[in-house]
Amino acid sequence: MKMFQMYWPIFLIVLSNIFYHICSKSTPAGIHPLAALTVTYAVGAIVSAVLYFVLNHGGNLIQEYHKLNWSSFVLGLAVVGLEAGSIYMYKAGWNISVGQLVHSSLLTVCLIIIGYFVYHEAVTIQKVVGILICMFGLYLINK
Repeated sequence: MKMFQMYWPIFLIVLSNIFYHICSKSTPAGIHPLAALTVTYAVGAIVSAVLYFVLNHGGNLIQEYHKLNWSSFVLGLAVVGLEAGSIYMYKAGWNISVGQLVHSSLLTVCLIIIGYFVYHEAVTIQKVVGILICMFGLYLINK
């Protein structure tokens, strides 16, 4: 059971990311990305509200909102940047097999650095080697 609790979120993230990138790349060329995202966020808000009530019987969304801090608001800004950036990346001509790999590799390096300085996570020799491999991989992909 513990194994399931550890890995179902990873499966959900991977599956969702597959659809995320397919949908981002499939956004019609003639629509402004931010206009498309208004529909995306409306669907996301509705699905989130429905899931909240389905998974939290008797829950009170207004009471939950009183527990919010700055992170939910900044996360909203970050999500707009992620999704708009992905759509613009594909509109700029990136291949689905390369664009995601490039930004994920750069993100990994940044998060290792942030993990070290902000959260005091260990930077091991394996992580340093991983960073170097990522950078070499980016070089090879973009060559």
